Amino acid sequence: MTEERQDIVTEARSWLGTPYVHQASTKGAGADCLGLMRGVWRAVMGVEPEAVPSYSMDWSEPQGEERMWDAARRHLIAKPVKEAAVGDVLLFRMRDGRVAKHVGLVSQIKPLPQFIHAYSGHGVVENTLSDPWRRRVVACFCFPRKDM
Repeated sequence: MTEERQDIVTEARSWLGTPYVHQASTKGAGADCLGLMRGVWRAVMGVEPEAVPSYSMDWSEPQGEERMWDAARRHLIAKPVKEAAVGDVLLFRMRDGRVAKHVGLVSQIKPLPQFIHAYSGHGVVENTLSDPWRRRVVACFCFPRKDM
């Protein structure tokens, strides 16, 4: 694991226990899944690359637009899901036929894959990437290098 990837995981783990708060991105006070990724980005990469518009709990489902996926493509580097590594960002489709609107960070591959995410009713947690979660993964991205 590169030092940069370890920094990403260490930062994400420092958010564990942060309560779930929709649209928030403040370590210890509140975050949703996107807010967690935004906070990790700020700590590891610096200034956020774009302002995040207000969003509802149903995201862009009524319009059927893949807004989170599109944003990930703009700022992260896409890679095959089967090549997911520690420090990578996973995008989840919570229901078949719906837009991808949940995001987490791979924190461990072996002995069991784990990921860190902010989940309604649970806050920021580290969970096993079990089959029910794994089958919802639709995309994988890595952070760009700091010098890019």
